[in-house]
Amino acid sequence: MSDQRDEPKGSVFDALRDRRRVVSSDMSGSIPRGLRLATAYSWRILIIAGAIALAIWLIIQLKLLVIPLLVAILITALVWPVFTFMLRHKVPRWLAIVITLLGTFAIVGGLVSLVVWQISREWPSVQARTSEGIAGFRRYLIDGPLHLTSPQINDYLQQIGQFAQQQIDLLWSGALAIGTTVGHTVTGGVLAFFILICVLADGAGIWRWTLKLFPRAARPAADGSGRAGWLTVVSYARTQLLVATIDAIGIGLGAFLLGVPLAIPVAVLVFLGAFVPIVGAVVTGTLAVFLALVYNGPWTALWMLIVVLGVQQLEGHILQPILMGSAVKVHPLAVVLVVAGGAMIAGIPGALFAVPLAAFVNVVAVSLSTRSWEHGGAPPPSGDLIWNQVPRPRRKRT
Repeated sequence: MSDQRDEPKGSVFDALRDRRRVVSSDMSGSIPRGLRLATAYSWRILIIAGAIALAIWLIIQLKLLVIPLLVAILITALVWPVFTFMLRHKVPRWLAIVITLLGTFAIVGGLVSLVVWQISREWPSVQARTSEGIAGFRRYLIDGPLHLTSPQINDYLQQIGQFAQQQIDLLWSGALAIGTTVGHTVTGGVLAFFILICVLADGAGIWRWTLKLFPRAARPAADGSGRAGWLTVVSYARTQLLVATIDAIGIGLGAFLLGVPLAIPVAVLVFLGAFVPIVGAVVTGTLAVFLALVYNGPWTALWMLIVVLGVQQLEGHILQPILMGSAVKVHPLAVVLVVAGGAMIAGIPGALFAVPLAAFVNVVAVSLSTRSWEHGGAPPPSGDLIWNQVPRPRRKRT
């Protein structure tokens, strides 16, 4: 009896199931293929965007830990060639660490000493000449062809001051600003120094521990792509150090030959700003143009502007493409967009770390997509992540 009762019930369920299949196939056939593809891409993009947004939110919450970590990693990449050179020549690791740290502090201390010395020596003269230059410029605006009045000039100056203050506040109060107090800055500096020592002392052990966070099957890929990314960051830091030095020498020497005051502080500022590629040297070089304008006059300022733009063209069209190397090469437009996006998201630290992070992510992605880690090789020099995803039979022959 139970079997006879189950038969009609089963047949009804089978009929409903078949009906659903027919309706589903009819529905899928009525949806255009382009819409199905767009929908498939859309929900995947939304998931990726959500994961990125969550990562950014976590970084913002942990900014007092993340920024010292990134600073320590960037400094490690800068000193890595010298440090590994000493290790290859049988220098004990502890001695290599001491020499590296003392050498870094000596270079930084020497630059700071030069800046303090020239500022203390020339600041009174610069202050007086700046006041004279501003007064002369005001007289020109009043007596010249513009015929402005003093209230109009004061109003314009107030608007310019407010705009400049807003931009400064925007940079310093970025989502990843180092800290709002001196205590945060000191804490971050101490933490970065400690991380630097740990990475130099046992970087390999830290990396091996990090690999254990990945599934066992994914560890070879993570290891190979991570090492390729690290080599890219080291190459970037080494080349950017050379580019920053050339930028600083070019603009500083130009300021010195034109008689612009505070040439050494300007050169040091350009050196630091050049670590934000392409735009950094230009932004910091505007200080030299401003000093030349108020101290030496408009013609000297024009020549100083030509020097700054010339150095920027030298960097953008010769130094960056040739010295950066094929593995780290990033198109200037991509660099500008990445730096601008980093500044909007994270202020000054975002602009500083945007390009090395982008270079690291690019090399890791290309290494994983081309599976170059299986053979222990680096990713293709000009690898394109999207193009490498296209199946070989579908690629057009050119």
